[in-house]
Amino acid sequence: MTIKIKQLPETERPYEKLELHGEKMLSNAELLAIIIKSGTKENTSVELANKILMMGSNNIENHNSNNVVNKNMKEDDSLLQYLQNVSIEELMKIKGIGKVKAIQIKAVCELARRMSTPTNKKRIKVTCSQDAAELLMDELRFEKVEYAKLLLLNSKNYVIKIVDVSKGGTNSAIVEPKEILQEAIKSSSPRMILVHNHPSGDSTPSVADIEMTRRLYSAANIVGVQLLDHIVIGDRCYTSIFSRERIVEN
Repeated sequence: MTIKIKQLPETERPYEKLELHGEKMLSNAELLAIIIKSGTKENTSVELANKILMMGSNNIENHNSNNVVNKNMKEDDSLLQYLQNVSIEELMKIKGIGKVKAIQIKAVCELARRMSTPTNKKRIKVTCSQDAAELLMDELRFEKVEYAKLLLLNSKNYVIKIVDVSKGGTNSAIVEPKEILQEAIKSSSPRMILVHNHPSGDSTPSVADIEMTRRLYSAANIVGVQLLDHIVIGDRCYTSIFSRERIVEN
């Protein structure tokens, strides 16, 4: 017979536990249970939450058996990444998770993603590659396809704006130097940094990434725009192509 949440001691109930001890004391399953709110006759909300996390764990194990794993990624990070990417339909395959609960979970995941993004990027000064990478890391690290974004900077390296310049497939984002330079010229931006993600989680630049960077650097110099870097975002990691490769030819 399944024990109901109300039958547990108050200190073990997710709502009461959060109220008494704070949200940091709750496990991922307990936090997820609060979002799910109610269980079923067979399972409590915590048990349903564990089923969702177990589904994510199985998915990650299958992925890791066929792919190179980011050694710096913790298991909890992988599970939370799964929640970011899982579809409403996949969540609804779990008995007890209907459309409303699935939509609530996806809404909270998107809210969390937006909260991790700086609200006023225009006041941010980019002093190094790490600054640029951290600015877009949380936004890009969970994406299933490649996105290319352009950081347009003023002469003092403050962000003027960030524009999307390309969306590609799982392996590449088609980026043409002409399109990138048009964005810089429209904004009268003297400096720029190109950033794109690798959905695999591995931030190692491809040969195509490096070649495109050289072409863009040369084209930018012709129109008086300085390409400061091209950064590849992985999962909690990044690579500066300018630091890795000799882009500037003497």
